[in-house]
Amino acid sequence: MHQRLAARVIAVGVALRGASYSQTAEDAFGTWRHPENGSLVEMYKCGENLCAKIVKVVDAQKTDDKNPDASRRSRPLVGLVIMSGAKKTDAKSWAGSIYNRADGGTYSGTVTVKSKDALDLAGCTAVILCKTLTWTRVK
Repeated sequence: MHQRLAARVIAVGVALRGASYSQTAEDAFGTWRHPENGSLVEMYKCGENLCAKIVKVVDAQKTDDKNPDASRRSRPLVGLVIMSGAKKTDAKSWAGSIYNRADGGTYSGTVTVKSKDALDLAGCTAVILCKTLTWTRVK
């Protein structure tokens, strides 16, 4: 009798421990490394939404020189908000507009949490024309 009770207590404990590790959309908050250019982007809460800004650039591009608006091409990339007001779309995802410093374009973007240390960021020009990159958390 005591063995069955102990087994049930252990099973409940394991189930609760597993539940505490499930990912949520809020796990997107933090600093992430861009997989192609190595820059660091901070994703943070802005009201009820998600915003993102560049906090470190490690490649040669230091200004927003690809921006189609000539008056913005000299602004520094560090501190540049690339996503603002993204809305939670489900338990693990956010959606909004995202600015791509590499080409100066603004795209429909989604952020989907894969794990505590990985997320997918997708930018789309149309529903079928999307590029998805997996970003890693900076500790």
